[in-house]
Amino acid sequence: MNIYRTHNCGELTKQDVGSTVRIAGWVQVIRDLGGLLFIDLRDQYGITQSVVTVESGLIEMAAKIPNESTVSIEGKVRLRDEETINSNIVTGEIEIVAEKIEILGKRLNNLPFEINSDKEVREDLRLQYRFLDLRNEKLKNNILLRAKILQFLRNQMIDRGFTEVQTPVLTSSSPEGARDYLVPSRVHPGKFYALPQAPQQFKQLLMVSGIDKYFQIAPCFRDEDARADRAPGEFYQLDMEMAFATQEDVFEVMEQVMYNTFKEFGGKKVAEYPFPRIGYKEAMLKYGTDKPDLRNPLIIQDVTEIFQNIEFNAFKGKTVRTITVPNVQDVPRKFYDGMTEFAIEECGAKGLAWLKVLEDRTLQGPIAKFIDDEAREKMLLSTNTNPRDAIFFIAEKPGVVETLAGKIREELGIRLDLLEKNVYKFCWIVDFPMYEINDEGKLDFCHNPFSMPQGGIDDLKNKNPLDILAYQYDIVCNGIELSSGAVRNHDPEIMIKAFEIAGYDKKTIESKFPALFNAFHYGAPPHAGIAPGVDRMIMLMQDEPSIREVIAFPMNSKAQDLLMGAPGEVTEEQLREIHIKVREQKK
Repeated sequence: MNIYRTHNCGELTKQDVGSTVRIAGWVQVIRDLGGLLFIDLRDQYGITQSVVTVESGLIEMAAKIPNESTVSIEGKVRLRDEETINSNIVTGEIEIVAEKIEILGKRLNNLPFEINSDKEVREDLRLQYRFLDLRNEKLKNNILLRAKILQFLRNQMIDRGFTEVQTPVLTSSSPEGARDYLVPSRVHPGKFYALPQAPQQFKQLLMVSGIDKYFQIAPCFRDEDARADRAPGEFYQLDMEMAFATQEDVFEVMEQVMYNTFKEFGGKKVAEYPFPRIGYKEAMLKYGTDKPDLRNPLIIQDVTEIFQNIEFNAFKGKTVRTITVPNVQDVPRKFYDGMTEFAIEECGAKGLAWLKVLEDRTLQGPIAKFIDDEAREKMLLSTNTNPRDAIFFIAEKPGVVETLAGKIREELGIRLDLLEKNVYKFCWIVDFPMYEINDEGKLDFCHNPFSMPQGGIDDLKNKNPLDILAYQYDIVCNGIELSSGAVRNHDPEIMIKAFEIAGYDKKTIESKFPALFNAFHYGAPPHAGIAPGVDRMIMLMQDEPSIREVIAFPMNSKAQDLLMGAPGEVTEEQLREIHIKVREQKK
């Protein structure tokens, strides 16, 4: 029998009245009513109230116990008085009359902040004392829910015939888009391991080895800057890969897994699958982003041709996009001014033109005088704009106009409260370009260099590289990208040609990806996969603004572990063992 407790703090009910029990936990609060003292004891499972009477001889001792100390209380369960019943907790109908109290771990230091308080606490303090922060009910529940979600995901993958395989955490450095975390080798001077940015190459090697369906909840390590939806350093993903599979095979599995998980834990409606498939070009035109929030009903439309001859300098030689907002005739002028200010100050636009459509289909607004009757009617018809609607105009060069229009669409949806409530809306973004022109003006891979071009070797040999599409796809939920995936390029000939177009020769492939390239010469099956970010999924399901609220021990935005003091200095002896010398930074 456990010497500290017979029950946890969340399970005693009126069926236990008359029983002698022991509970153990943290002292949440002590209420001294003079001659009667109440202790609320808390553990992972709940809260139980104990009452200390004069007859027990324990009041003087109990009154001195600091909050957040751990104690064990033994006593008899009794019903509470009717007027003191707490219907908000499972144990709210009973209390324990204390006969013995043992202090197990006394709090010796002052608390840096109040536990389970609504008061705002600085994040650096929360992270430094994360073991106290995790006592907070909201954060604790996030971590407990995380465990349930991971178990649910694992069970779903196993039920669908996937085999869980753990891949190495110490591996070789490879150029996969982000900076590696490097680990120096003690026994091989001057050489380094790297922590994996993802198990990408290993899971593809598993396909070559004959594992048919692989998955793991995989740790990934990338030395990149933090964002609200991205943790620096370490994150987890539901990594999966399927042999003899197409894009649609991956979609079928992942749609079911996402739908079931969000329905079980999200607390909102989940739009039914199959999820919409939206081509990359269509997404950039209609939504101004490849991460569209489908809760927003506004659509961006192209009207460049209509205004190509207009005598309005802001439109001349530009790509012109419009966003029609229905039935906003009564919105005050300051709203339009506010949107213009947002476009200039937050988006870097030169301005934001807008018009109202009056009942007689005439236009009212700063640029109305520049639009003749013919252009007006063409615009209203092509954009399906009606009286009492408003139109916002974004004019810029290609490549810039999409992003500007996307940001303005998003802001209009928020300011006008247009987003559909209490729903998760998923979509797939498909048909990504295989190549793009990078910032240096050179041809480069657009998405993933290991993806299969849709036209195979024929397209690589005969098409303009910028017109080649790849079997690459992203899954997006409510405007947040959960994962990228692809049908993999498993053919050495196609791989060599694909890299050659991007300016890399065969030797580069052999040196950077030796295992994968070699394995593909030994009968590789067609294979495809994806890896949704677990942390982002949980953040979405819990409606948390920051990913750090769903991770037990996160780093701060500067990639520092304030609790453990990492990164930290090491001794000269440790550095010598791994053949490292630290260069002093020039001041």
